Amino acid sequence: MDFSPELMRWAAQAMAVLLLSICVHEFGHALIADKLGDPLPRQQGRVTLNPIAHADPIGTLVFPLVGIMYMGAPGFGWGKPVQVQPIKFSRRFEMRTGHMFVAFAGPLMNLLFGTFLAILHVSLLKAGVIDAEPTAGKYPSGASDVLYYAVGLNFILFFFNLIPAPPLDGGAVTEGLLPKRYLAGFRQYAVYGPFVLMAVIMIPALTKIFAYPAGLVRLNVYNALTALFGL
Repeated sequence: MDFSPELMRWAAQAMAVLLLSICVHEFGHALIADKLGDPLPRQQGRVTLNPIAHADPIGTLVFPLVGIMYMGAPGFGWGKPVQVQPIKFSRRFEMRTGHMFVAFAGPLMNLLFGTFLAILHVSLLKAGVIDAEPTAGKYPSGASDVLYYAVGLNFILFFFNLIPAPPLDGGAVTEGLLPKRYLAGFRQYAVYGPFVLMAVIMIPALTKIFAYPAGLVRLNVYNALTALFGL
């Protein structure tokens, strides 16, 4: 195992990026549940951007850190799930529709956060605050490299979490969008959702389901921003 200073610096940077990305994701769930009338997320201290409130010791710290040490990247991780009570949601929506809004809010926050970081990245490049040249070495370490990585990670989290496989957010989003006549069939499929999730994570070819669109979005966002900023 590599314990070089270069890897230790990259591990700290990657873990900080992951922690912030998970934080905004879980905050999105908590905020929309709170807006829909569920008091539980606020009672549990989840309607906050404090990363500690959303970190899971195993999913946010141990698993990603092991991935970085052995593979050079966090690999797989998760935050502390936001507990919600759909029965407390506003009666303006059906219960499953409210649950869909709460589920979609997490990935949406990652999309918005990734876009914000891309704008910040290009703005700093334009102002000459950071250097566009990639850092020499095996692992990213410069501010430009880390921001570029953070943008990509958040776009990956957006598409990954929208895979229609419970317990991912995409499962609740799909259930909320389906006509009622299809719900019984989807709920039978949902039993196998964890196995679908495991297949997507463990079979390299299937990672393209979320990695390819995430890369395409990052490319187009940067192309648009560099044109806008005249870089």
